[in-house]
Amino acid sequence: MTQGNGSHYQVLRIPVTATEKEIKVAYRKAARKAHPDHGGDPAAFRRVTLAYETLIDAKRRADYDRSYGTASAGRGARAPRSGESADDEGARFDAPAAGSHASAHVRRPNTPRNTAADAPVYVPSFEDVTRSGEVPLIPAGLARQQVHGMPRKRGIFGAEARIQRELRTVQLISRQILPAIPAARLINGLQSPADNSHIDHALLSGYRLALIGSMLLPPGAYAWNGSTLTHGGRSIAPPQLASSVRRMQDIFPELNVTGWTVIHSTDGNLHQPVIDDHRRSGSGRVGSQDTIRVLNAAGMVRGLKQFLSSGPAPNTVIVPVVARLLRGMH
Repeated sequence: MTQGNGSHYQVLRIPVTATEKEIKVAYRKAARKAHPDHGGDPAAFRRVTLAYETLIDAKRRADYDRSYGTASAGRGARAPRSGESADDEGARFDAPAAGSHASAHVRRPNTPRNTAADAPVYVPSFEDVTRSGEVPLIPAGLARQQVHGMPRKRGIFGAEARIQRELRTVQLISRQILPAIPAARLINGLQSPADNSHIDHALLSGYRLALIGSMLLPPGAYAWNGSTLTHGGRSIAPPQLASSVRRMQDIFPELNVTGWTVIHSTDGNLHQPVIDDHRRSGSGRVGSQDTIRVLNAAGMVRGLKQFLSSGPAPNTVIVPVVARLLRGMH
């Protein structure tokens, strides 16, 4: 990896968990090597200086981390062409974009069998990174964790109910999805790159990323029309994930990014409430609210297992993507 193509952390060759002291040491080493007075490249020196000035300042570093680094312009989601469905568009995002960061490291195996239940393969491997003299973006032990972060109290009103439903989602995914897909990584409590809102959960496996919100509603029959849930004449707006899905797709063009809302029943029944999907097939624009899937707990488990395991190389942990998501935790 060249310094010019990486994040500020990669430019200074430090992990995303680096301390202030480690940043200073890395900067001095990189600056000596890149300084024009010592035969270095002026452009490389400017990148080193910018990286240091950003990461050494606590507020600038936090802002940079919450932005998930620099997005690749022009590679975001778009509306399907005539004759395409949203599913067709999503399939194209399963292939790494040419010139994208992950594609420089990843060589997906061409295998006919599903590898979702296989042991995780880390890309790039920590052995290769060490041999090349690079510093891993995150420690190997952190990369091996399947669950990162927990729901945190945000604001004053409604925090208890929100934490309760988020904990239910964490438990549901941890018990019923992660054991079946060892390479899946669940990151909780992300700052949305689209605005000042939050993303409750992100579930990553191979080249597929699911952004997940949650609701807690009484059992019964609900209708989902693509923008609201209707129950007994009452309309309920679900979490607004569409803008976050679009922005994440821009940031991670090599991934297939989708949005999911899980409806937990107040009585704890995973098959309640019953949700009838009244959307018109193929009418939604990629990343728009009517492409967000709204399901009860049992439906979400089935849907996410199928979505993640059917992607290319589902047993792959793409370390740079995990590192960027961890940086975005609030």
